[in-house]
Amino acid sequence: MPGEDPKATPAPNAPPASGRLEALMAAVRDAGGRGPAPVEKWDPPDCGEMDLVIKADGSWHYMGTPIGRPALVRLFASVLAREGERYVLKTPVEKVGLTVEDAPFLAVEMAVEDAGNGATESRTLVFRTNLDDLVHCGPGHALRFAPGSAPGQVVPYVHVRRGLDARLTRAVHLDLMAEGEVRDDGGVPMFGVASAGVFYPILPAADLDLSE
Repeated sequence: MPGEDPKATPAPNAPPASGRLEALMAAVRDAGGRGPAPVEKWDPPDCGEMDLVIKADGSWHYMGTPIGRPALVRLFASVLAREGERYVLKTPVEKVGLTVEDAPFLAVEMAVEDAGNGATESRTLVFRTNLDDLVHCGPGHALRFAPGSAPGQVVPYVHVRRGLDARLTRAVHLDLMAEGEVRDDGGVPMFGVASAGVFYPILPAADLDLSE
């Protein structure tokens, strides 16, 4: 079909490209459309792939055109799920695959929530995503650090929900590093951060001079 991704595989009798987005919007609204939906309870037919991309900068694009309506992006994000390495939008009546260039969300702001005694064990790091999710880092919402493009560099992510991560923006990454400390981890001094009673190693303390 002209204009569609040749790799997309719509299901038989699927609406044309011009109507697929509208049909999906209607299905999401019928499913609730406010806040994260209970996608784990649904087992709809797989309707193939859709030319929908979440860019590395957090923007959503349909058929190469940015989706400029934040409310529509939030609507789709409410039914976003991950199945293995595949990302899907899932409603009670259908699921469609989409492309995620890096992580589906960005962590754009960080705050430190302190229980009051000033100890790192009593604090929780709270992240706000580009879609205004609030994520309290700790059990179930762990930090992870992927290798960067240069030795000693890392790319930080925080788990948001159901296999979906947010990549920390550069500014938030710097805020995170400012909260770091060195602790012994298996006999190795490691630089990392603590949140909700969990210590997350970032890199060996000896490599601190290589980190941005």
